[in-house]
Amino acid sequence: MSAKSIAISFIVAFLSNGLSSQSFVSKTTEHNTKPIAMKDETTGVDTQEKAFSVFPAANELFCDDIRPQIQNIIDRHGMEEWRYGVLTNEMHGHLGIYAIIGMKMGLRALDELSADHDHIEIISYAGIQPPISCLNDGLQVSTGATLGHGLIRISDEEIKRPEATFIHDGKNITLRLKRSSWEKISQDVRAAIEMHGALTDPYWKLIRKHAIQYWAEWDRNEIFEIVKE
Repeated sequence: MSAKSIAISFIVAFLSNGLSSQSFVSKTTEHNTKPIAMKDETTGVDTQEKAFSVFPAANELFCDDIRPQIQNIIDRHGMEEWRYGVLTNEMHGHLGIYAIIGMKMGLRALDELSADHDHIEIISYAGIQPPISCLNDGLQVSTGATLGHGLIRISDEEIKRPEATFIHDGKNITLRLKRSSWEKISQDVRAAIEMHGALTDPYWKLIRKHAIQYWAEWDRNEIFEIVKE
């Protein structure tokens, strides 16, 4: 049992105990696994982490419903999306649908603008009323354009929607969740309310199940439309 494994497991357990019960890092871990590192291919130096020495991806560190999807998410969407998906949902306090969509949208914008993390500005049209406003948490985590950095603002437009404008180096792009994807989310949320009532424990369990499915199956290169450049 290495000192590094103990340190990583301690931090993960601390995060999970300090957040909502809807977060998904397991509170019972084993320490005989080796997390996947995010390393610069040329130097071998970790270029992402600020607290972790390597970012965890070992099955034993995560809750039962997340474990079967870990490698699938990494293989389909990359280690970067796995990392920011984990951080988004731990910060958000539960595994939420629009937070996941915001995370994917932010990463897509960085790709489109060839921008680095912390070097982009955002105007969000998701408002400040959940559930759509949960998009904002994913946007902040995946891009580094946080309120604290003064790099994101919420538009006061009356119509709230899963859409944001991203600005970098004199260029801008506006991404919007495709109508078909938005309708799918709306149908699933309505069905959860009809089955279990709004904001009940069974409701949140079903929302969590949908969020995991969207995270694993929806490709950030396919679910958004470019409104303007």
